Amino acid sequence: MSRKLTITLFYTGIALLSALILTIAWILRPGLTESYDPPIVVETGKVTEMEWFEISNDLEGVNQEGEEVSLFDLRGKVWLIGQFFAVCPHCAVRNGTEMRAIYDEFRDHPDFHVVCITVDPDEDDVEKLGDYASALGAETHNWWFINAGDMEATHEYLEDELNFMAIRERTDPLDIQANGRFSHDLGLMVVNRDLKVIGKWPLASARDPENEARDPGGYERLKAEILDRIRAELDGDGDAMAEVEG
Repeated sequence: MSRKLTITLFYTGIALLSALILTIAWILRPGLTESYDPPIVVETGKVTEMEWFEISNDLEGVNQEGEEVSLFDLRGKVWLIGQFFAVCPHCAVRNGTEMRAIYDEFRDHPDFHVVCITVDPDEDDVEKLGDYASALGAETHNWWFINAGDMEATHEYLEDELNFMAIRERTDPLDIQANGRFSHDLGLMVVNRDLKVIGKWPLASARDPENEARDPGGYERLKAEILDRIRAELDGDGDAMAEVEG
């Protein structure tokens, strides 16, 4: 068979195949053009249910006063934990507002504590931690802003030990300008007196206008859940509440 004939047959076959694909697409067109309503994703990350898991390894660092602290120092307390970095345009407005509201609810209880861990320890020195804490009205004795030192080790701990979603460093200058250097989990976790994570609540995502439109009342429901869980743990009723939810 000549080379010219081979090429002719090849392209003839391609043309026939393309015609067949177009015909099938036309037949299926009504089904393909029906509207599709994708599922709501209010939070990404490894913890998507009220799963219990114990924190096996400690994290040490310095707080906003320059004091050396560790998460295991909080054994026996009920604490709220979240991520932040000082120049994040979303942390203070979205998560900071949520954490401050929860803090005000329980701040007078001696066994309640809040922890914020910076995902940018290279930039968030003690002075920046102090400024951030002051802006939110945090008192050092029951609300720590922690710099744990090495950035890679910090990210690994947050992702592998605490099961927060993976932290991503942005590279596009416009994206960085609009959203900050890091994309990170805005979910809030609650840890009980035995150093067990007992759930993660995506309050910031639930407040997003699009998610509110899709799930009216979703934010209020999540907010009530996290407050009820913290209250139950502080009152010693956490195990009973977990059994009911399970």
